[in-house]
Amino acid sequence: MVKTLVSIAITLGLIIGASCFEIYYVKSTFDLLTQVLLTLHDKTEAQTATFEDGTAVRQLWEEKKETLQIWLPHTAIQEVDYQLYEAVGFICVRDYKNALPKLEVVLGMCENIPQAYSLGIENIF
Repeated sequence: MVKTLVSIAITLGLIIGASCFEIYYVKSTFDLLTQVLLTLHDKTEAQTATFEDGTAVRQLWEEKKETLQIWLPHTAIQEVDYQLYEAVGFICVRDYKNALPKLEVVLGMCENIPQAYSLGIENIF
């Protein structure tokens, strides 16, 4: 009986610990990506963004998405990929007018995705 209760307590602790780590990691990763995207957005608005700026953001995303695939569904990551790559493509050809809406979509996703995985009553029920 005591071993069963201890096993349940340890398992519950591990689940809670993993959940807290997931919430923290996803939020901190998207906070970093948001900061970088805001810089790219500002440069794109000023029409000074270069292909290297876009490539740097894309490389950061590539590094972070490898670990995020553990915690997030593939569809969320795939949508960020699609929008970000399209924005970088527009920046590459200096089509800043079409790149801005794509960057704004990615920024919105960087805000909404961590909220969907946070600990809140709306995500539990």
